[in-house]
Amino acid sequence: MIDKVHVNLNFNSYDIYIGSQLLKDESISSFFLSNKNSVIIINENVYNIILKNKLKTNFYNYIKDIKFFLIKDGENFKNFKTVEKIISFLLKKSYGRNLSLIALGGGVVGDITGFVASIYQRGVNFFQIPTTLLAQVDASIGGKTGINHSLGKNMIGSFWQPKGVLIDIDFLLTLPKKHIISGIAEIIKYAIIFDYNFFIWLEKNLLKILNLYENELLFCIKKCCELKVRIVENDEKENSSRAFLNLGHSFAHAIETYTGYGKWLHGDAVSVGIIMASYLSFQLNILKEDDLFRIIKIFHNIGLPIIGPKNMKPNDYLFLMLRDKKVLNGIIRLILPVTIGKVKIFSSIDQNFLLKSIKKFQKKYIF
Repeated sequence: MIDKVHVNLNFNSYDIYIGSQLLKDESISSFFLSNKNSVIIINENVYNIILKNKLKTNFYNYIKDIKFFLIKDGENFKNFKTVEKIISFLLKKSYGRNLSLIALGGGVVGDITGFVASIYQRGVNFFQIPTTLLAQVDASIGGKTGINHSLGKNMIGSFWQPKGVLIDIDFLLTLPKKHIISGIAEIIKYAIIFDYNFFIWLEKNLLKILNLYENELLFCIKKCCELKVRIVENDEKENSSRAFLNLGHSFAHAIETYTGYGKWLHGDAVSVGIIMASYLSFQLNILKEDDLFRIIKIFHNIGLPIIGPKNMKPNDYLFLMLRDKKVLNGIIRLILPVTIGKVKIFSSIDQNFLLKSIKKFQKKYIF
């Protein structure tokens, strides 16, 4: 069975295909892989898995005739240097504007590939084939592309929609458990932002997702895709409601920048970030204490961290959060839960109050 979610963006519309062994469907395989001028961007780790394991689905047989370009594995390689290497390769091989780039990997590969596609010869087509749970439920959808800078995460990028997204759950069989757990953080995020009933469902079914039960996994991935698509269709370039998807990310990006890219898995940082945002909301007398405990509990029960780096001080958070993309005119805008299933943007939180909240949080949950 193949599920399909349509992303309606007028001239930038595309479909998300969700299922198992999707390339056995000739219409799908030809759509994603038929362009003779395609290049697959892939990291060394995923490339080795495909070559050595053949993925049981014989996925390699579908892509063996397409040119590969290998990049280093890890968030710390999501930078201009990698972008330059890809572009130099494309220019040396004389690829024109009929080029299609295929991102085969996790969120880092997708972000880099999309960014290169958006700037190479002023824009070429690209496709997303995400191989991690985090990328399948979040990063591969919506057209956000970008790279990191030493002073901040995802500070350089563009909006460039893919021509299609292929989500094959068989890729998840190759992942270590810690990467499945990291992806679950983004799934929980969607429930906290948009859907209380989904949150209740997750409280009961997270272990099945962790253990890759097919029915629950497919339901969950489709649900997250549908929730994100609804927001992207209404606010493609994040002028309003799409910012909700950044719940916890101001804190999370601060953690990732402070510790050095790749030291913390993105989902782990998001887990801590959402809990810190929830605690701040509780301190502001917005979020009820029972909701705060349920949010902490669901992250903790699946094995996600609930506290940040022990050596990271409140001023470290504030300093890095002031560089966040959501800061306007020196004012930090934060997305906070008002209840499970609903969030709001707050732009009038006093910096001293924010510092005090972080101090209280660290005292309560670290020391």
